[in-house]
Amino acid sequence: MLSRLKNIKHNILSNEWATLLRVDYDYKLQNGKWVSVSRESYDRGNGASIFLYNSKLGQVILTKQFRMPAYINDTNDGESIEVCAGAVGKDEDPLECIIREVEEEVGYRLNSAIQVLEGYTSPGAVTEKMYFFIAEFSENQKVSEGGGLDSEDEDIEVLKLPFKEAYAMIETGRIKDAKSIILLQYAKLNSLL
Repeated sequence: MLSRLKNIKHNILSNEWATLLRVDYDYKLQNGKWVSVSRESYDRGNGASIFLYNSKLGQVILTKQFRMPAYINDTNDGESIEVCAGAVGKDEDPLECIIREVEEEVGYRLNSAIQVLEGYTSPGAVTEKMYFFIAEFSENQKVSEGGGLDSEDEDIEVLKLPFKEAYAMIETGRIKDAKSIILLQYAKLNSLL
């Protein structure tokens, strides 16, 4: 790939919560022609998400929270039902991140989780790579009500649902979040419940 790229220049457009870049570069097309390209790229770091399930009870834990970008796109989509997830900190292992996020967001203390996938969420515009995990939960792991961190102004509702109900939310459009759809599909394909 490096032989097809040259003259890469990064221009910071915004550096608030994350970094919005305009990247100018020359790219060699498959036909051998060089073209000058300019793209914007949003760098918010990587993320980790988890499918929490209890196979004995047939239940899953999801979250519900307001998401401004979804609201901007469609004012009927502001509340998002999702799997538990969070941003991987600088020099943080994705497993450490998701164990921390589970306790903060849904109030369960996990000892471990299994990474099953990794992938880019929207590689045409966002640098984020998502790490996908699964873990069984039990009620003896509950340590708090969850809900997120006050210091991050999080307002997360914890949902404990039968798997069939959660899975049906994909078809009805209640769940539109890609990471959640991916993990619910993974659970279905691998007969986790």
